[in-house]
Amino acid sequence: MSGPRIAVFGSVNMDLVAYVGTAPATGETVTGTAFRQVPGGKGANQAVSAARAGADTVFLGAVGDDAFGAELRGNLVASGIDTTGLRTVPGPSGIAHIVVDGRGGNSIIVVPGANGEVTGTVPGDRELIGGADALLLQLELPMEAVVAAARTGREQGVRVHLTPAPARELPDELLESVDVLVPNEHEAAAITGRTDPREALAALLERVPEVLVTLGGEGSLYGARGAEPVHVPALKVEAVDTTAAGDTFCGSFAVARAEGAGPAEAMRFAAAAAALSVQRHGASSSMPTRAEVEALLGG
Repeated sequence: MSGPRIAVFGSVNMDLVAYVGTAPATGETVTGTAFRQVPGGKGANQAVSAARAGADTVFLGAVGDDAFGAELRGNLVASGIDTTGLRTVPGPSGIAHIVVDGRGGNSIIVVPGANGEVTGTVPGDRELIGGADALLLQLELPMEAVVAAARTGREQGVRVHLTPAPARELPDELLESVDVLVPNEHEAAAITGRTDPREALAALLERVPEVLVTLGGEGSLYGARGAEPVHVPALKVEAVDTTAAGDTFCGSFAVARAEGAGPAEAMRFAAAAAALSVQRHGASSSMPTRAEVEALLGG
């Protein structure tokens, strides 16, 4: 039996990752311990997560006509992802400068590059999105493009998941097409002005039907209109790099839900995937396979 089909409309970047004991303060220079160049971007990360979780995955976005662009496309193809919807545009690909400290925490600067050229859907996107069970969106593309993709998903009867990162004001024209909003606790607070996750959850449910707030080491909190919130704890592990843990969670959760799992079961599956990812370095390179997730859950 083949897995569900997941469409991801989003960003793809080359991550330039520096590892340090303590991240530098403004004006300070520190010596790093390692450097890695790893394909990333929130959209591409979620696509790789979904593919490794067992989904038939298609990616829609853009890379530049530079060497990074060819490498980024090749990484998606190598991950088993359909790149029919991945455009090549003149200029540089997106990049992200990431600093990871000795505790696994990170800070990130994203330079959009080709991602900034995606200002809407193009011919062929409607069919790719319409053939999916779920559409995953983030906010590393221009807002008008995210709105256009969300509308396409709604019109095609596809379940739309939105990760509101980087956090910004969410227009009603976007949220009216969103089925599931998946912020982390900081994004939920930034959007609602409520620092308590349960209060933020309640506020967000006034705008969308379902909300899943990720809480880092405290797990995740799910709510739907007319139902009691569900909390699932995180698996306790020693983190070495939390880059893309949230994207791993989002992609895995979407796959489990598309397969028919209930919210709590899907949250446990996603928590296991995220727990495995934070024990490894890198973004897409840290994401586990379905077999690894099931082995962890089975153990």
